[in-house]
Amino acid sequence: MSLSRSLFLCLKEWMHYLLYFLKLYFKSSHDIKLENIALRSQLALYIQRCDKQKLPKPTPTPAFRQLWLFLSMHLKQWKSHLILVKPDTVIKWHRTAFTFHWKRKSRKVGRPKISRETIHLIKRVHQENPLLSPEKIHEKLKLLGIEKPPVPNTISKYLPSTRQPPTEKQMQSWKTFLKNHQSDTWATDFFTIPTLTFDVLYGLVIIHHQTRKIIHFEVTTNPTAEWMIQQFRNATPYGKAPKYLIHDNDSIFRSKAFQRFLTSSGITTKRTAFQSPWQNPYAERVIGTLRRELLDHIIPLNETHLEQLLTEYIEQYYNTERTHQGINGKTPVPSPEYIPTDLKNIKIKATPVLNGLYHTYKRVA
Repeated sequence: MSLSRSLFLCLKEWMHYLLYFLKLYFKSSHDIKLENIALRSQLALYIQRCDKQKLPKPTPTPAFRQLWLFLSMHLKQWKSHLILVKPDTVIKWHRTAFTFHWKRKSRKVGRPKISRETIHLIKRVHQENPLLSPEKIHEKLKLLGIEKPPVPNTISKYLPSTRQPPTEKQMQSWKTFLKNHQSDTWATDFFTIPTLTFDVLYGLVIIHHQTRKIIHFEVTTNPTAEWMIQQFRNATPYGKAPKYLIHDNDSIFRSKAFQRFLTSSGITTKRTAFQSPWQNPYAERVIGTLRRELLDHIIPLNETHLEQLLTEYIEQYYNTERTHQGINGKTPVPSPEYIPTDLKNIKIKATPVLNGLYHTYKRVA
């Protein structure tokens, strides 16, 4: 199907939705309720037939997906009204739309692409002179009188990488350091998540290596060095600071203001190597956990909404109830210890967290 025909069908379906929506304004509340019952009865019969005869459900159209993205923004309890698809499917549609939106918004408009002949020449010069750096190759192209030669950064894209993977000795040395200083080490990193309106929120997480406890977290739309300094002030009251802090090569972590603050607080920074997330395993792991157990199941409305969800998840579940294999099946914040008792003599009380996404359990008398 051609692009023009697809757009025509999508607009046609949207016109159908809008005309039906306008008709509702001229109907009484009584008529709308009766019409809702009539439509639901027919839909229930159709679903029953599909389930009984195992008929394939209709494939959602682009307009249908866009409509449900709109309804998820404005309709309370929208998940309970879904029949043809699952709520996770609508969330996946939102993620896809977000990717498409930012892909178009982030379209490169920089330097024009270089020709195949130029790429071939760059590779030839490098093959015949493997010790030449991208800067030297750029200078040679200028000496050859080539008009507008690629800059060194562009030339480096077409050269084979000479970066060697870490040796076993290097990995063992880093692992030994992490193991020997678990009690004195914190790790930090950022993660991002799109909102319902396709804005990007930045989350900061700080984790203690030994206990796996999330010491501090915060959400913002524009992280800066000053904002980062304030977060670490909040995370280290009364001088309770770690001896070591592990972080990656983000420009905020490497900023002079933040590094001066850490030095004045008596914190030694341990910056990971470029493209080496394995050197910051605890921070990477906890961010993966946050994504799998919370962020992949929600679409935050704004900064405040995401902060409320993270607060409930971390304070009521992750730090206090979620067990970790790395600390022998215990929780980051020690849980009460019970005397072993037969299950017949135990009553368990469940408390929902995040509207029932998780539950916490306590023994009651």
